[in-house]
Amino acid sequence: MGLRPLLNCILAAALALTVTGCYDLPQGPQEPTSDVLPGTEEPVGTQEQTITLPFYPESSLHPVLGSHRVNLTLAPLLYQGLFELDPFFVPQPVLCEDWTVSEDGLRWTFTLKSGVVFSDGTPLTAQIAASALETARTSARYSARLSCVMAFGVDEGGQLVANLSRPNMGLPALLDIPITPDTGHRPAGTGSYVLAEDEKSLVLRDGHPTLPRKIQLQPISRQQELTGGLEPDGVLTLVDTDLTGTGAPGFSGAYHTVDYDTTALIYLGFNTGRSVFRSPQSRGALSSALDRDELVSAAFSGHALAATIPIHPASPLYDESLARQLSSNRPAREILEQAGLAGRTVTLLVSSENTAMVTTAQLIARQLEKAGMQVRVSALGWSDYLSALNARQFDMYLAQVNLAADFDLTRLAGSGGTLNYTGWSASRTDALLREFLAAPEDDRVRAAADLCSELARQCPVSPLCFKRSSVLVRPESGLSTLTPTRANVFYSWFK
Repeated sequence: MGLRPLLNCILAAALALTVTGCYDLPQGPQEPTSDVLPGTEEPVGTQEQTITLPFYPESSLHPVLGSHRVNLTLAPLLYQGLFELDPFFVPQPVLCEDWTVSEDGLRWTFTLKSGVVFSDGTPLTAQIAASALETARTSARYSARLSCVMAFGVDEGGQLVANLSRPNMGLPALLDIPITPDTGHRPAGTGSYVLAEDEKSLVLRDGHPTLPRKIQLQPISRQQELTGGLEPDGVLTLVDTDLTGTGAPGFSGAYHTVDYDTTALIYLGFNTGRSVFRSPQSRGALSSALDRDELVSAAFSGHALAATIPIHPASPLYDESLARQLSSNRPAREILEQAGLAGRTVTLLVSSENTAMVTTAQLIARQLEKAGMQVRVSALGWSDYLSALNARQFDMYLAQVNLAADFDLTRLAGSGGTLNYTGWSASRTDALLREFLAAPEDDRVRAAADLCSELARQCPVSPLCFKRSSVLVRPESGLSTLTPTRANVFYSWFK
């Protein structure tokens, strides 16, 4: 059977702005010693092009426990999950052959593909998959995403099972997590490539007829080595980056930029306990008055997609009709005056750690001031920002949340949600959140539309845009035709 499609892994106490420190490179890369894995035959791929990717030898390559973006970019070449998300955030089976769901939606049973072997010769088993997913379930990176899962295990028939605390028919969209047989820094994988013993290269192991036979690895230890890698005298072929992320390095050189969609939602939250935004009408009016296209263009340099509902426009769950209804053509001043917001003064809270977010806040303030409101932007350091959120010392706040591909909004909009700083809750919305997650495949589009309609009517938060990340490619490499996805910048290589 097949299923279509949240919060991605973020600290329970915090909104996930962007991964900070992911470009802080330690000194002293390891010195390579040899060239090919013992016992590895000469790779049989036919592509002879030279491709050199950055590699951070001082950091783990583990696709779940590792944390450095440079090394995580390599993960899809080395590792595979039960599923992989396509460009539309729809899960496609990889290591999983089939699956069944209990009538109450709380027990999932997965049949794994037979004959799959890890690069160290270990056969893939349900026990290895269960152990790997348990590691992910308790990890900093994936614990929030897998919060609906109580445990992964193996049933009496040797099948992989997932026991859920609440139904979620979008579970396969959460299981693009790479499977590895251990928790070491260089674990074996089932992907097309294997890390050479000397760590100088990735060597093709599966005989794929069109993939490069070998990918060179360039060890880096400083940020300058990454940013300079695409210069004319640099050696790197490709770099994956979030050009508008917190702490993102500045690149220069004649590189080609290939953007790809992510589920990182930029949104405006309202303090529903304060008089100015106590009514859904005032919140909805302010949301309608915003020019999202200007925010995308000016603050994110086009590396985002404007959005009025909290589901990505590329997803089959996206309701284009509803999104159009929420895009008002009326003048912003007229909207605010009719809602009684003209002349009001409000505070907009934003973290000062991210330049694009501060610019967005300033643009919002400018737009609203032109329409007749007064907006004071309060840009605070991360810890002070979180403190102000928890104390609800704001009228509005600007934030980013990395949604999972099932687009579960429970933590953001559910009563008592760990990211619900708005002070708003409603039993109807909670019921619609549960109904959406429990809806079977043929009813998920309808359930998503009902949920988004109610959220738009109540408007505790106002979606602004979904960010896009970027692959920077050396023009002469021929890789500018890549079709990256959120979790695999090499997605089109294998299609």
